[in-house]
Amino acid sequence: MPGLRHASVLHAMTRAVADVSAARSALQELGPRPVLKQAQEGKPVESVLLVDRQLRYLPEAFGRILGLRVLDVSHNQLQVIPDAIGGLEHLEELRLASNALVSLPDTVGFLSNLKILNVSTNKLRTLPDSISKCRSLVELDASYNGLTYLPTNIGYELINLRKLWVHMNKLRSLPSSICEMQSLYVLDAHFNELCGLPSAIGKLSSLEILDLSSNFSDMKELPFSFGDLLNLREVDLSNNQIHALPDSFGRLDKLEKLNLEQNPLSMPPAEVVKEGVDAVKEYMSKRWLDALLEEEQRSMAAAAAAESPQASTPKAWLARSVSWVSDVGGSLVGYVSGGQTKSEKDSILDQQF
Repeated sequence: MPGLRHASVLHAMTRAVADVSAARSALQELGPRPVLKQAQEGKPVESVLLVDRQLRYLPEAFGRILGLRVLDVSHNQLQVIPDAIGGLEHLEELRLASNALVSLPDTVGFLSNLKILNVSTNKLRTLPDSISKCRSLVELDASYNGLTYLPTNIGYELINLRKLWVHMNKLRSLPSSICEMQSLYVLDAHFNELCGLPSAIGKLSSLEILDLSSNFSDMKELPFSFGDLLNLREVDLSNNQIHALPDSFGRLDKLEKLNLEQNPLSMPPAEVVKEGVDAVKEYMSKRWLDALLEEEQRSMAAAAAAESPQASTPKAWLARSVSWVSDVGGSLVGYVSGGQTKSEKDSILDQQF
């Protein structure tokens, strides 16, 4: 085997160094500066893809690239995004995944045409409140961060959002405003610390895919309005502490996939759960119908009691019935006998004949 000083080994090492140098030069040519130069020359720049370039910062000048629609700087070493990013008024896709970001600038709220925002796999602890101003957002991926809460008003203005990924964070709750996201199709909040869901979660009428798995001991119950999610097709509730599904669960007719593993469920019983989603749907549907029937009976009883406080006792009912028959019978006898009990209308008829 030749040593390190052998001619063939030295030649191979020299070629390897040359290849690395060439690759590094190529990366530099494709870096931020040529892009900015192209923009300064008035040439159209609609898309900038600087993925995995070991970038540590973005120049402020990036915010002045007119017409830019796609900016992807994923898999770099960025710790800060310049405030100037808010100047990209035509930007539709902003991908910042897999960097070292600890925050986002408030100016992100100026990106009124932004449709896709990916800030996953960073070090974010919060999202700026201004993100609610990105009213064109269709997809938001904030997974794999350290988020402890979401902006309070995030749902009131992101009415076009279709997909929300916030899994692998430290969320203790979801803001009630999230229930206003009428277009939301996918909600993934698995592996957080969620203690429950907003009581009005059933307002998410477009929701089809929901993952709440692995919130462990914090997730113990589902709100009654869960049964209003009539378009749900896939639900993952595994690895929680849910003891019972709400009776309204029986309304989820479109459900195709259901994962209830690793929960101390007593309702539905374990033997039903083992039979699969169809068995669970059938069981909970029956409970739902029984609950409706019971509620109807209570309503009727309450209405009858309100009409007559004594209506519920058999003796009172019998007394009223006998009295009613006596009154009607007396009236009929008087009318047929032709006595003085005839009505005024009958007297007028007699006069005509």
